Amino acid sequence: MTMSGTVTNPASEAALAYDSGRVGTLARDWLLLLKPRVISLVVFTGAAGLAMAPGPINPLVAAVSILCVCMASGAAGAINMWYDRDIDAVMKRTVTRPIPDGRIAPDAALGYGIGLSVASVILLWLATNALAAGILAFSIFFYAVIYTMWLKRSTPQNIVIGGAAGAFPPMIGWAAATGSMAIMPVVMFGIIFLWTPPHFWSLSLYACKDYGRAGIPMLPVVRGARHTRWQILWYTLILTATSLVPSFMHLAGWLYTVVASVLGAGFILCAIGVLRDRQDANGVSLTGDGPARRSFRYSLAYLFFLFLGLLADHAFIAH
Repeated sequence: MTMSGTVTNPASEAALAYDSGRVGTLARDWLLLLKPRVISLVVFTGAAGLAMAPGPINPLVAAVSILCVCMASGAAGAINMWYDRDIDAVMKRTVTRPIPDGRIAPDAALGYGIGLSVASVILLWLATNALAAGILAFSIFFYAVIYTMWLKRSTPQNIVIGGAAGAFPPMIGWAAATGSMAIMPVVMFGIIFLWTPPHFWSLSLYACKDYGRAGIPMLPVVRGARHTRWQILWYTLILTATSLVPSFMHLAGWLYTVVASVLGAGFILCAIGVLRDRQDANGVSLTGDGPARRSFRYSLAYLFFLFLGLLADHAFIAH
């Protein structure tokens, strides 16, 4: 499979060169390769799917399941960093990552990612069931291959479609606990799937020059900042409506309904703030993209507290 849009300029090639004497010397670099900040939210939503599932689950099995989700998320992140090392080398916010900065060799990073991927899937299969392991394996493939190697460099809808990769953990957790699938984990998948575009497009608004320099067709690069601002608002409205599906389907009680409504209103206000930010004729912010940065930070808190509200409702209200 050939991929278009690869950056091949002398500056990036020079940045990819590494000192063999420094490779792999710091454990922290191997941890950074796993994208630990991303892992934390992925593991939390996976644990939420596990906790929402009906019936008891062995604590050891639950712990192993969460560990496998953690390993798989990190593995996908490592493969992503291996493949994206050329564009990471020309983007300001990624140039200090372990591979472009020369602290870890690309081949070692790839082997690390593949090894963790295989280990996580096999371990989950042995500890739980084939359905959970199969969804886990597909989520790794989706992020590492479909999103990273294909969508990210080929379409401005990369985040929309690729968002599915980060939405699988609740389904994995539920499948690990029950060996089957149901409406609730699918709804949880849908919430994360719809959350991803406004979350990442807020980031891409203030990192637009970075993405443009790297040749990544993010929405504001291809369609402009003004179009992206409107898309953030539309997706936020759809997300807010979708977040209330558990309430309308009687899968959650009043506590979750209140939490989802308040958090959704806050997200909508952030999106309106992004849309109304002072802009030039091209929709580019004249205020340093302050509203976009606030929207990005809020989106992280939004997903965490939404799922926390769902768990609290499940524990104290619905049951």
